[in-house]
Amino acid sequence: MTDNNDKMSRVAQKQKKEKTTLKNNGKPKMKLWKKILLSLIGIGLVGLISGAGLFAYYASSAPALTEKDLRGVVSSKILDIKGNVIKEIGSENREVAEGDEIPQQLKDAITSIEDRRFYKHFGIDPIRIGGAVVANLTRGFASEGGSTLTQQLVKLSVFSTKASDQTIKRKAQEAWLSIKLEREYSKEQILEFYLNKVYLANNNYGMAKASKYYYGKTLKELSLAQLALLAGMPQAPADYDPYVNPEDATKRRNLVLDAMYENKKISASERDTAKAEDVKVALVDHSTDNSSDLVIDAYLEQVIAEVEKKTKLNIFTDGLTIHTNLDMDAQKHLYDTLNTDQYVAYPDDQLQAGVSMVDVNTGQIRALGGNRKQTAQRGLNRATSLKRSIGSTMKPLADYAPAIEFLNYSTYQQVTDAPYTYSNGIPLYNYDRAYKGQMSIREAIEDSRNIPALKTLQAVGLDKSNQFLQGLGINIEQSDGVTKGLVESNAIGGDVTPLNLSAAYAAFANGGTYYEPYAVSKVVLQNDKEIDLSTKGTQAMKDSTAYMMTDMLKDVIKNGTGTNAQIPNLPQAGKTGTTNYDDTIAAKFPASSSPDAWFSGYTTNYSISVWVGYDDPNADNHDLNPRSQKLPGLIYKELMSYVSANIETKDWKKPNSVVSSPVLKGSDPAKKPSAYTPSSNILQELFVKGFAPTEVSSGGGGASSSDELPQPTGLSASYDATKNSIAISWNDYQFKNANYTLTVGGQSYTTADKKYTVLNPSEGTVTITLTATVGGQTSPSVSTSVEVPVKAIDSSSVDSSKEEPASSSSSSSVAPPESSSTEPPASSSESSSSESSSSSSDSTVIGGSASAESSSILARNTLSLFGFSAITKNLI
Repeated sequence: MTDNNDKMSRVAQKQKKEKTTLKNNGKPKMKLWKKILLSLIGIGLVGLISGAGLFAYYASSAPALTEKDLRGVVSSKILDIKGNVIKEIGSENREVAEGDEIPQQLKDAITSIEDRRFYKHFGIDPIRIGGAVVANLTRGFASEGGSTLTQQLVKLSVFSTKASDQTIKRKAQEAWLSIKLEREYSKEQILEFYLNKVYLANNNYGMAKASKYYYGKTLKELSLAQLALLAGMPQAPADYDPYVNPEDATKRRNLVLDAMYENKKISASERDTAKAEDVKVALVDHSTDNSSDLVIDAYLEQVIAEVEKKTKLNIFTDGLTIHTNLDMDAQKHLYDTLNTDQYVAYPDDQLQAGVSMVDVNTGQIRALGGNRKQTAQRGLNRATSLKRSIGSTMKPLADYAPAIEFLNYSTYQQVTDAPYTYSNGIPLYNYDRAYKGQMSIREAIEDSRNIPALKTLQAVGLDKSNQFLQGLGINIEQSDGVTKGLVESNAIGGDVTPLNLSAAYAAFANGGTYYEPYAVSKVVLQNDKEIDLSTKGTQAMKDSTAYMMTDMLKDVIKNGTGTNAQIPNLPQAGKTGTTNYDDTIAAKFPASSSPDAWFSGYTTNYSISVWVGYDDPNADNHDLNPRSQKLPGLIYKELMSYVSANIETKDWKKPNSVVSSPVLKGSDPAKKPSAYTPSSNILQELFVKGFAPTEVSSGGGGASSSDELPQPTGLSASYDATKNSIAISWNDYQFKNANYTLTVGGQSYTTADKKYTVLNPSEGTVTITLTATVGGQTSPSVSTSVEVPVKAIDSSSVDSSKEEPASSSSSSSVAPPESSSTEPPASSSESSSSESSSSSSDSTVIGGSASAESSSILARNTLSLFGFSAITKNLI
């Protein structure tokens, strides 16, 4: 009973407890494990909702992703005039491969090693992420990444690749942009973006660029082993560089090959054959690469400036193909000329230079030298930005060419080189501090006279001269920053760069057309659109001005200040230029020193301008002595000789607008010479058609333009005692068809010959006078004299018993001795006729005065008969 009571008591207690529980809760109490599970689910839901919210928040602030970002910065290619790539420039040295330029095996290699599920996911791969989480938990953090190729592309395009930047926010934004990217582009496009984006060491961006760097081939020409190497490099480019780490590069390549096999993209035999290939085989040897960066630096500076100015494109980021006018051979030779002593001897390494060479018929810049002994790129380009006076190379541009253009000056135009001042009273001097009087502008240019240059500028006027210069691309700015246009001192100088100077002189060379100089002919964009940057010519002067200026500048090289620039058998013209030190420091240097020296010369093909000097010309030993002042001409000569060696260089052809006319030297205004003007007084000068002289001088010329013909020259006479004759001769006269009048002892004879022989001349002093007659004009006479000795008489030779005293008519008794002339001795009956006749074409034999000789002998004989023979010598 007791047991039953206890049992009933326990049941009752239990029922009572259950009633109490139900009363308190209204429902059965939940078990603990259920509570834990529900809690986890709740936390997960909260976390999911929170994570989704945070993801949405981060995604909303994700940066914009453009196609330009995906393609990346593409380097621009610079081509020379022959189409050869001379430089690739950009912040990233990248080359793009597209479409069928990418082999399928490369795509297979990249997807096998980087993202096998690439063609199946939507930008992010949950399965890959889950695998990465497990791997990181089991094998350590960062043992495996979960990023897809799409995510890697996003990272490369808009995010930093630094480990410190791998934040939750960044990962969320990366995932969101990857999903968006997959919606906007195809898998093939995304893969193409990726392989063109990645970095592969040695400044190579994109696999197309790396292919050419490492193997010298396009991607389609590479072997499976080579493609696998490139596909494996992006994860650690420096570590897998086959030049530096061939062993690690081999391991990485083989890992890619294994992945391709496991991904069923290649067979086992293909894998093994590729693995057997030495990773160093077929690599391009770059150890002997010679960078030409310094060689083309000055030219490259001009290219960059032109592209940015004319197209507004960014040469460093826009992947342009830039076609230039660079003659690489000329550029290299110019660089060697400036930077070695092989061609020109320089005084020191501090001496600087600026050189420009342009094609005269197009304005194309063919070569630029911006400096000497440069050690860094992007240095000062003195060829394009030099601010120094060009000295006397300004004279043809500002003075003489405008005078021909506007005033119809001839090359003979007379100007006086004499003491002179500027309009403000400041004196102007020539380089030699001397004056040469009246001269032509041809002579003034040839000897680079300053005073004639100023006078010519004043005759033209500053406004006209300035107009002419602007037509040649030259805008002179005065140092005071206030004065606009020219001042009188610009007659002998002004700040012009070598580039602009060579382009201005090119207009003389091509007949008067100015071309703005340009380095870039066209730019091709990535979409193959072309932008033409060539310049069109404008007529800057008449062809008469250009030709006449060139003809005078030829003489500068032939006979004037530019003789050291002479190149045999090459038609060329040019002008020298030097500058003077300011009066405030001139005393510091020798009087012959100069801070700047120039030479600008040209042919029918090229125009070259050269400057030499020091960046600080006022420093000690930085002045140019007379020897250094010759350097521009020598540099010009070396470069012009080189570029002209294997091409035809034609001489200039006189245009119809110019006439060549003889001019009487010294005439002012110009007169034509007369028929009897000596050749030494005749100049051949050029005139604008319609302005040649028409008035003929009546004189023979000379500095005084005298109306007299010149005297005959070379008159000489000698007496031959054995033949009792006088031989007379003279030089040929300066003019053709001259006749001569010879007067001997008062008797005159006219002849066209140049020799006379006088037989039996009178005793004593015989005066001989000669004149020339041309075109009815008689020259001044020239005279000489000769002594004919008096002969003693032998009285024993006179037989008074057998011979009657001689009479004046008995010439036989006083016949002269036999002559050595080809003519026979003259008898008394022949003497008169022989006086006016010639024995030959070269000489004329003239008989002596028989009557005078007979009278003399008769007188002596008569005195002898009367015993006065002793005094005969004294009286007769």
